[in-house]
Amino acid sequence: MSTETGVRVEDKLYQNRYLVDAGQAHIKVKPHSKPSPALLSLIKACPAHCYEINSNGQVEVAPDGCMECGTCRVIAEGTGDIEWNYPRGGYGVLFKFG
Repeated sequence: MSTETGVRVEDKLYQNRYLVDAGQAHIKVKPHSKPSPALLSLIKACPAHCYEINSNGQVEVAPDGCMECGTCRVIAEGTGDIEWNYPRGGYGVLFKFG
């Protein structure tokens, strides 16, 4: 049995691939003039770093690379700040365990 020591999470995540469904984003941030606390927390909570503040001070999402973990759904879907759907079949994250 082999054990892995010193393997970083980032190195494991790099093995995953993401098939982009152009024009069909599965996550959308609802329009806002000022980010809510829930939206601001997504910037730090999203393990794939899909959320950031743009030059206008609004939170935006780049769903390419999303791991579909559901963190943003737990934090912000109930508040109405985001709209989240599963990607269409065949698109989204392709997990590789290597």
